[in-house]
Amino acid sequence: MITAANGIPTGDTDTGATMTVTNNDNNPSPSSNAVKESQIRMMTRLASKYRAVNLSQGFPNESPPWCVKLALAHGVLSGRPFEENDGSGDTTTTTTTLEERLQLSLSELLLSNGETKATPGTTTRAAGDQLNQYSPPCGRSDLRASIANYYKRFYDYDGVGAEDVTVTLGATEALASALRTLGKPGDKCVIFEPFHELYPSQCQLFYLDPVYVTLRPSMETDNKKNTNDNHNTNWTYDQQELEQAMDGARILVLNTPHNPTGKVFSREELAHICSLCIKHDVYLVTDDIYEHMCYGNDGHDEHDHDHEQHTNTHKKQHLVVPQEFPEMVDRTLLCNSLGKSASATGWRLGWCVHPPHLRDTYRGIHDQLAVMSPHPMQYATLSYLRLPDSYFADLKHKYKRRVTKLGRALSEVGFGVTPPQGAYYLFVEYNGVRELEGMTSEEAAMHLLLNVGVACVPGDNFYGKKWDESTKNKYLRFAACRSDDDLDEAIRLLKEKIL
Repeated sequence: MITAANGIPTGDTDTGATMTVTNNDNNPSPSSNAVKESQIRMMTRLASKYRAVNLSQGFPNESPPWCVKLALAHGVLSGRPFEENDGSGDTTTTTTTLEERLQLSLSELLLSNGETKATPGTTTRAAGDQLNQYSPPCGRSDLRASIANYYKRFYDYDGVGAEDVTVTLGATEALASALRTLGKPGDKCVIFEPFHELYPSQCQLFYLDPVYVTLRPSMETDNKKNTNDNHNTNWTYDQQELEQAMDGARILVLNTPHNPTGKVFSREELAHICSLCIKHDVYLVTDDIYEHMCYGNDGHDEHDHDHEQHTNTHKKQHLVVPQEFPEMVDRTLLCNSLGKSASATGWRLGWCVHPPHLRDTYRGIHDQLAVMSPHPMQYATLSYLRLPDSYFADLKHKYKRRVTKLGRALSEVGFGVTPPQGAYYLFVEYNGVRELEGMTSEEAAMHLLLNVGVACVPGDNFYGKKWDESTKNKYLRFAACRSDDDLDEAIRLLKEKIL
């Protein structure tokens, strides 16, 4: 067992994972000294090993929508798209729903070991297996067209065509290909901290120089309702600090709604960021994977009772849509995935919307890094993109309810909670919890894991700047995306063993 100085275990002997990587003469390149395995995923392995409730890694433990799973199963078993052999020629006006016809077709496939007759709504092996083989590296053409339509549907962004989209191996690879497309060794990449650990690691992997701009908690100034009078209600950045960081930079990475703080950047902040990108000739790379989890400016949804209206109007206000900032069209790359919103993080299906002049370079890099995203998942993603507005509204309300429930419980046992405006994380201060006084964030996280039975992530993992004793990091991140049963058990343990 690998231990810290105080004897707290910091790694898993089964995997060799550790919280830090030290330099040694065997590393093949200078950059490899800085790149380390994910601490978040390490905490997940420790949660499994010690049978703790896993609130560390941000993946749901609930299933994707049934119709999306049906589409995947049909694609794998039949090898061909369902609609290609649909005698009706219309998937929207038939007497039975697409879901019902998929289930019937799947039943025939299973009963006949895949050898079905060529009847409407079914497929045959003789027709050839497409979906279990390579797709074009940039992704299926119908999927890329559907993604382009997605931006028109949710953002009224009609500047995206199928040729502006590349399907990637999740948002992780979408971001990696974007950074490699834009940057050369030594280029500056501006990152807001706290950040997801992925951003600086990818910068270091490609020899880019990460430059950090710190988000700091602050009180609202517009007299909006505060859900917790004792703590901050927003995270903000210093405009002068950002301006200084942008000078001479090549790339800025923007994640909104933000992991880990839950911050949703305001329209004014987005306009300011875009103005600096234009002024300093900086490319903007966005990470939009929590786009359907936006709860309103003060953590409260202003359209709670109008799901469809909220879905189609509110989201336009918290992402950078290039057509709203015309000079950003040629300098913005939008990275996204279905993993979080479809509860399908294991599918590794993402995409990037890129300017036309970067398309060939981006696709060449993507081809060498990943070749392609899994073809059956690409096909099933078509069903995800057809989900009704009510699905995305219900998703938002589900996570808002869970974030609120977990946040209230954490506050009750002494954590300082800033209500998130979006995403499904709580980035909380622990210096008010007596049991954790004097501990580093790593020690506090391990204490909760081993002695309380709840796994979270140390706050140090989300910062690039060094903390001195007077400004010591006192944050932990909890993920509220788990099932209600898991959250209820975590809340029970926290109240039983801390209060």
